[in-house]
Amino acid sequence: MYYFFCYLCVSNIAIIMAHPKPKILLIYTGGTIGMIENPLTRALEPFDFNHLLDNVPKIKMLDFEIDNFQFDVPIDSADMNPSHWGQMAKVIEDNYSGYDGFVILHGTDTMAYTASALSFMLNNLTKPVIITGSQLPIGEVRTDGEENLITALQVAAARDSDGGQMVREVAILFQNSLLRGNRSTKFSAGNFDAFKSNNYPVLAHIGLDITYNKEALLRPSRGKEFKAEYMMDTNVVFLDLFPGIPESVVRSILQIPELKGVVLKSFGVGNGPNNPWIFDCIRDAVASGLLIVNVSQCSNGMVSPMKYTAGVGFANAGVISGHDLTSEAAITKMMYLFGMGATPQLAGKYMEKNLHGELTE
Repeated sequence: MYYFFCYLCVSNIAIIMAHPKPKILLIYTGGTIGMIENPLTRALEPFDFNHLLDNVPKIKMLDFEIDNFQFDVPIDSADMNPSHWGQMAKVIEDNYSGYDGFVILHGTDTMAYTASALSFMLNNLTKPVIITGSQLPIGEVRTDGEENLITALQVAAARDSDGGQMVREVAILFQNSLLRGNRSTKFSAGNFDAFKSNNYPVLAHIGLDITYNKEALLRPSRGKEFKAEYMMDTNVVFLDLFPGIPESVVRSILQIPELKGVVLKSFGVGNGPNNPWIFDCIRDAVASGLLIVNVSQCSNGMVSPMKYTAGVGFANAGVISGHDLTSEAAITKMMYLFGMGATPQLAGKYMEKNLHGELTE
């Protein structure tokens, strides 16, 4: 009996050692979720995440090891830029081996841009990077921030049946859904359910349980070394088509000095004005070395350039199909490829290839 008891003790210790407490790094960049009301002035002020457990006591129930990293100055997400994405990537790279997962707290306005950018910058990622935020400050009575934060931590700590991380990609956790970061877009300024992934299934449904859509999750190879890339070239621009768009507007955009790439936001499945001048403008721009990628203004569906006459005209003028890329993924992928030193020809080739689950080829 004594030997049997000892055997059980050793076995339990081995199990505990094999599955220690999840260790999560919480990265606070700014945004509404990180605000709390000053009881004296009633003004919203940045949250001190050194006192996180005092402000969100339910986190203690998770029994995780949680460390935090704060930007020196919280960033309003409207002010987010590629240098901030580089800071986030650097924090993750520096701490990659020491944590099971990462949760980034971020403002909602540019969250989909950040999620898309990080999906390209974090190469060979095999751990969860979960981005979340809220529509109301975490100190409000009705806040969605507390639930989003707690669920994001649970997702970052989740393991699959083989003991590896359940999520191995950059994802957005918001309200009732876990979404692939580079497939997401903000569609509501006022609802708690603010993000959608219209061209790709949700990665998990958040209800009484967290139900993972395992077939939708990325399963990258674990044999490659994780590496972050920081260079993003911002010499890119959106060109939104609209009925009656003047030739002078198109030409002025396509002739911006030092411009390298254009995300052409077209109608429907890649359609646009069937005017000879617009095809001439584009043909001249492509011939001068400009990369132009066609994405749809619609939130659902994909570009099928050969379906309408104008789409055929764009393709014949040298425009690359963006398939079902979101606008956020298209512009950040272009920044990433040019930042890596790609020529317009090589960047165009990779814009049509699925690198990190961002498009359907």
